[in-house]
Order: sequence, then C-alpha cells, then structure tokens
Amino acid sequence: MTNFAARTADHPIAPQFIQRWSPRAFASDQISEAELLTILEAARWAPSSYNSQPWRFVFARRGTPHWNNLLGLLNDFNRSWAEGASALVIVLSKTTFTPPGSANTHPAPYHSFDAGSSWAYLALQAGLSGWHAHGMAGFDKEKTRSVLGVPADYAIEIAVAIGKVGDKALLPESLQAGEAPSPRQPLSTLAFEGAFKA
Repeated sequence: MTNFAARTADHPIAPQFIQRWSPRAFASDQISEAELLTILEAARWAPSSYNSQPWRFVFARRGTPHWNNLLGLLNDFNRSWAEGASALVIVLSKTTFTPPGSANTHPAPYHSFDAGSSWAYLALQAGLSGWHAHGMAGFDKEKTRSVLGVPADYAIEIAVAIGKVGDKALLPESLQAGEAPSPRQPLSTLAFEGAFKA
C-alpha cells in the first residue's frame, strides 16, 4: 500500500491527481493488450492545437517479441529498473501539420506541448486502471529513430514504463530510499495573478 500522507493539495482536487506517481519498483504482473490499449486510448483524447493530434505511440509488452528492442533503447540506469515494468511506450510527436482548409503542410510549433498533454492523460488513465506510468528522458533518441524506423518529421519525446507497484527491495539499494510519492512546490510559488513573480 502506498502512503500518500505526505501529499496534500493546497486546493480541493480529485484524488487521482495526488495518487498519480512514478514508481521504479514494478511487480512482475503482465499487462494485457486490451489493458494497455485502454491507457493509450485515454492519451488519444488529449487536447491539441488545431486538433492536430500529433502524438504517436510505439509500445511493447514484456514477454513479447518487441520488448527487448524497446528495453535496449533505455540508458543503463533506466534499464536497470524498467526491465521490471509490464510495458514500455515511446511517445513521438509529428512536427508538421496541415491546418483546416489548407492544402499546405506547416510547422507545428506546439507538437511537444500537445504530446505532453497526451502523456498526462496516459499517466492518469494508468493510475485509474490500477497501473502506474513513469516517464523517462534517459534513452538514446538517435538509436530509437533508427531501430523503430521513425520518420524525420517526428520528434522523439519520452519513453514510458508502465507497471504495478512492486516491492522497493527489488531496486538497487541506492534507489530504495526515494521510492515514494514526491511532494510538490506550493501553488503560491508557481501561479501568479497579473504578472510573473520570480
């Protein structure tokens, strides 16, 4: 059981926002294709500029033929714990789009922002479905483009490990102490009325 006592919202919010966190210790549970597609389905419904929906997902479930390909894209540190996950997902975003009413392709300046909103939906749906998602920047993007055949007009955003929380004793000793939901800065240090405050 995860203890969320250290997490307190400054204002009333739905519990899934406090209960979402990014564990590294994963149990050995298998995730079915249907369960994983439900998580990705939620990500599909994120908002995007011009409804361009730039996000794309390449995924593999542990024990399937594609698992080692995706696991091999992670750096050594992330691979050391993510190998216990049930699924891995690479989030991509299309860097161009065709605006409504136009026949021409244009740069999509907000593709990464929009892909970030899809990641947030993914992470929240994972939590609502009894799973957890942990986003990772530590992976080889150049190798990812080559191994997965990602076209040049797609940005490689993040890697995601999905699984059920496992015993932190499964982790290297150096990671065990930090295996708990982290706090957040007070909203008063992040949101300002009228003008920015340093």
